Amino acid sequence: MTRAGLVFLATLGSVALLGGALAFQYIGGLLPCHLCLLQRYPHAVAIAIGVVALVIPWRVLPWAGALAAAATSGLGVYHTGVERHWWAGPASCTSSMTVQGISAKDLLAHILAAPVVRCDEAAWSFLHLSMASWNAIFSAVLVLVWIGAALKTR
Repeated sequence: MTRAGLVFLATLGSVALLGGALAFQYIGGLLPCHLCLLQRYPHAVAIAIGVVALVIPWRVLPWAGALAAAATSGLGVYHTGVERHWWAGPASCTSSMTVQGISAKDLLAHILAAPVVRCDEAAWSFLHLSMASWNAIFSAVLVLVWIGAALKTR
C-alpha cells in the first residue's frame, strides 16, 4: 500500500472511532464521561493531520498522526484501568467517598455536586471490554498504520 493509502486508512480509522463514539452518544443515548471526552480530542487531531498529510506529503505528518493515535490509545488504557478499579481516576469523575461518619447535609451536597456520568463505571461493553478498552486497542492498531505510513518511501 502507498504512503497516501496508509495515511487515508489511518485517518479513516480515527473518523470511524470518533464517529462511533458520537453515534453511541447521540443515537444510543450513552452520555460520555470526562475521560471519554478526552479520548476524542486526539482522534480529531489525527483526522486533521491526515487531511493535511493527504494534501501535503510532509514526512513528519505521519509521525504526528502516530503520536495522536498513541495519545488516545494511552488515554483508553488509563480509562480502562479506572473502570476496572486498577487505579484511581480523576476526582472530577469518580467517587471513592464513603458515607460512614458524614452528615446528611454533606452527603446531599456531595451528591448534588457529583457529575452525571462517572468514569469508573463502564457504560457499555462487548466481549467484556468497554468502549475505552476498544478505543485503546483500535487506536494502537492505528499507531502502527501511521508508523507504516511514516516509514514508507515514495
